[in-house]
Amino acid sequence: MEFLSHTNDFSSHQNFPSSLPMQRNGSKVLSTNNTTGKKSFLVFKRNKYTTIATETIAYFYIKHETTILVSFDKQEYFVSYSLDQLQQLLPALQFFRLNRQYLINFSAIKEAEHYFARKLLVNLTVPVPEKLLVSKEKASSFLHWLENR
Repeated sequence: MEFLSHTNDFSSHQNFPSSLPMQRNGSKVLSTNNTTGKKSFLVFKRNKYTTIATETIAYFYIKHETTILVSFDKQEYFVSYSLDQLQQLLPALQFFRLNRQYLINFSAIKEAEHYFARKLLVNLTVPVPEKLLVSKEKASSFLHWLENR
């Protein structure tokens, strides 16, 4: 994987409620210090229920106010969680909230590159419906998360 060097500026924490303790990567921390997280998700597709193991999930995203899980085999499933709820359920070392629409798995990241206005463009190993941009305010936290996994 190819990653960029970064500065140690952690000023992007203002995006999260102060009532929750913070990790250095800007992720919310559960009182149980969620290091293992949810192991699988129950999904419904084509009149069948099935479970999707968390390690097979490339990313979650919001489409038309619905949360969609995308697996590494490019299958999409609706889930009944918001990205905020998923961020609480998933291990902060494995999943990162890029922006309001995307929560990505570290294993799905191909590379990150500089983008216009000090933002970062993140490329994944699986197709994504749009460009994955990290704001300039969150870029340092993201790079720190990449480096310290």
